[in-house]
Amino acid sequence: MNTDVYLYTHSAEVARQRDELSLWRASHRANIACKQAIEGAVRQHFDGSHLDSDCLNGVLQEFGYKRTAWVLANTVQQLSWDGRFSRRNKEWAAKTYIPSDARHNLEFVVTSHPAVLDGVVDLYRKTYQELGLFGPDQCEADPYSSLDYTGRVLVLSPDTLKESCWTLENQLWFAHDGFGCRPNAIGRSIRCTCLGDGEMARWNRTDFTGVLKEAFLPEWAQEKLSALRGQEQTSAADGPAMGGMTM
Repeated sequence: MNTDVYLYTHSAEVARQRDELSLWRASHRANIACKQAIEGAVRQHFDGSHLDSDCLNGVLQEFGYKRTAWVLANTVQQLSWDGRFSRRNKEWAAKTYIPSDARHNLEFVVTSHPAVLDGVVDLYRKTYQELGLFGPDQCEADPYSSLDYTGRVLVLSPDTLKESCWTLENQLWFAHDGFGCRPNAIGRSIRCTCLGDGEMARWNRTDFTGVLKEAFLPEWAQEKLSALRGQEQTSAADGPAMGGMTM
C-alpha cells in the first residue's frame, strides 16, 4: 500500500545533503503514482458534465489524505496562472509549502482538464472537512506565535499524526511545561498529556496547530482537563521537589 510510503516534504537537494535520497525517491515515485491515480479517477468518474462525489475514494484509500493533498496542492501551484482554478483553491494550495524543484515537481502535476480538476480539489477539501478534525479555525489567533502554551489545551497538527491516528481524542494535549511553551525560547520541547488516553509525551512547539479556543473543547475532555489542572495546582502547592523528595 502506498499509504505506507513516507511523504518526504523536502527537496531532492536537501535529501542529498541529509543522506536521505532513498526516502525522497520512494516518496517521489509515490507522488507520481498518486497523480496518475487521480487522472484515472477523473476519467472514470467524470461523464463530461458531472463529477461523481466518490471520485477520490479509491485514491484516498491507496495514497491517503496527506499525499493526495500534496499532489493536488503542487498541481495548483504549478498551474497558478490558470484562471480555471478558483481563488479559494489557489489559497488552499498556497498554504502547503512545496520546495522549489521545477523539474521534479512538474513530474507529479495532474494533467486532467483544469476546470474538472478544480472540482476535484473542491471534493478533496469537502471530504477532508467532513473528518471533523481540529484546525486553525478552532485555535486562538496567534499571528506572531506570541502565546504562552503553559497550562493550555493544544491542538496537535494532523500533519504530525499518522492518518490512522486522526481522531479528536489524539489531537488534544494539555501542556504542562517545557521551553517550547514560551514563544521566544531557544528550546522547542513541550511536556504534555493527551486528553484522549492520558499518555504523557514530549512534542515540539511546531508540531501543534495552536491553542484550542475554549468554545470548541468537547465535553469528554472537560473532566480530564479539570483533573490535570487540579494535579498541577496540587504539585505547585506541595512545593518544588529535590532528589525525589518534596521539600
